[in-house]
This record gives sequence, C-alpha cells and structure tokens, in this order.
Amino acid sequence: EAQLVESGGGLVQAGGSLRLSCEVSGFAFEYYTVGWFRQAPGKEREEVSSISISDGTTYYADFVKGRFTISSDNAKNTVYLQMNSLKPEDTAIYYCAGDRRNYYSDYGPHFWGQGTQVTVSS
Repeated sequence: EAQLVESGGGLVQAGGSLRLSCEVSGFAFEYYTVGWFRQAPGKEREEVSSISISDGTTYYADFVKGRFTISSDNAKNTVYLQMNSLKPEDTAIYYCAGDRRNYYSDYGPHFWGQGTQVTVSS
C-alpha cells in the first residue's frame, strides 16, 4: 500500500519561506509522478506543482511560478516543495499525491497524504 507523509507546514509572515517534505513508501518511487496540491477553505483543490521522478520533468501552476520549486531526493524517497515569497493567498492545506507517471497524467494521482497546514499572515 502506497503511503505519503507530508511535513513542514506552519505559520509564516508574508514574504517568508517554508519547505514542505513528502516522504513516500510502498511503491516504486522512480516510476512515479508526485505532485503537490492545495485546498483553501471554501475553494476547490488545485494542483500546485508536480515532478516526474524518472526524468525530473516538472510542472508549476502559474500562480506559483518563480516562487515555488519542486525537487526530489531519490535516495530518501522524498519530494520537496520550497516555497518562497509567500502570500496570504497561499494559505491552505497542502497535500502531496502520487501515482505511476502515465496514470497520473491521464487520471490524476490515486495515492494521497494526509495534508499539512500552511498559514501565511499579512
């Protein structure tokens, strides 16, 4: 059974930085795409960024381009999301999610973490 565990959320002032971590287990990490999603109160869940572990291909939503960076440490089966220049509108629960690369691109990820709260104060 695939498991994803997020960590690194917290409270930060606008303009500050946080780094989220997603430790994955139970599946062949190198064949997967792992993404970060977020959901703010009263809003739909939205994809923030993703990375295909096999070749490092990345995706960023327009609203985080230039501010967030996704990366992976294959030796640790961990994906990171470095978030800089945070804004109050980045406040949300952040989830990591993963699946086999082709499945992720066609249907979205099947396996999800429990989420970590990020709060950005103005």
